[in-house]
Amino acid sequence: MTEMLINWLEWSPQLFKGLLVSVQLAGLALLFGMPIGLILALISSSKNRLVRHIAVALVEIGRGAPALVVLQMVYYGLPASGLTVSAFTSGAIALALTTGAYTSEILRAGLNAVPHREIEAGWALGMTHQDVLRFVVIPQGILFAVPALMGFAIIIFQATALTYTIAIPELLARAYRVGAATYLYLDVLILAGLFYLAITVPFGWLVSYTERRLGSHLG
Repeated sequence: MTEMLINWLEWSPQLFKGLLVSVQLAGLALLFGMPIGLILALISSSKNRLVRHIAVALVEIGRGAPALVVLQMVYYGLPASGLTVSAFTSGAIALALTTGAYTSEILRAGLNAVPHREIEAGWALGMTHQDVLRFVVIPQGILFAVPALMGFAIIIFQATALTYTIAIPELLARAYRVGAATYLYLDVLILAGLFYLAITVPFGWLVSYTERRLGSHLG
C-alpha cells in the first residue's frame, strides 16, 4: 500500500495535466454544443413540417450514433475532406455534435415546460412571436433545463475518456501511458478513477443543490 501511494504521488502531476485537457474538452463541447442544441430544439418545434422533420432526424441520428463512432468519423473524415485540424480540435467538434444532439431534447423539454399563460401574456402585451421566444420562452426554458444540463455535463466530461483513441493526451491516455511504462495498470487506473471522481462527485452534489433551489424557486 505504501508503495502504491508513493507511485501515486509520482504519477499525479502527469495525470493532473491530463485532467486539465479533459476539462477543456468538456468545456468546449458544452460551450459550442448547447447553442447547437438550442437551435435544434427551436427548429424541431417549427410549424414548417419539412424543417421540423429534418431537425428531428438530425437529433435522432446524433443521439443514436455512439459518441465513439462520431469521434472517429470527425477525426478521419475532416482530413479526408481536405480540412487539416488537430486531434484536440477533432475531439472537441465530435463531442460538441454529440452534446448538441442530446441537449436539444433537454432544452426542448424545458421550452415546453414554460406555462402557456405567460406566452399568452406576452402576446397580450403586443409582443411579436420572436420577442416572446427571446424574452419569455427561451430564458425560462433554459432555467427549467439547468439541472438536466448540469447532469449531462458530467456525462460529457466522462465521455472525454473516449478521445484517448485519437491520441489526445487527456486523463485516461496519460494513465495508459504510465501503465505501459510501469506495467502497473491497475494502480494507475485506480488513481485516474479518483481524479474523475474528484470532478464528478462534487459536481453531482452541485447538481442536486441546484435542482432543489430551482425547484423551490420555480415551484
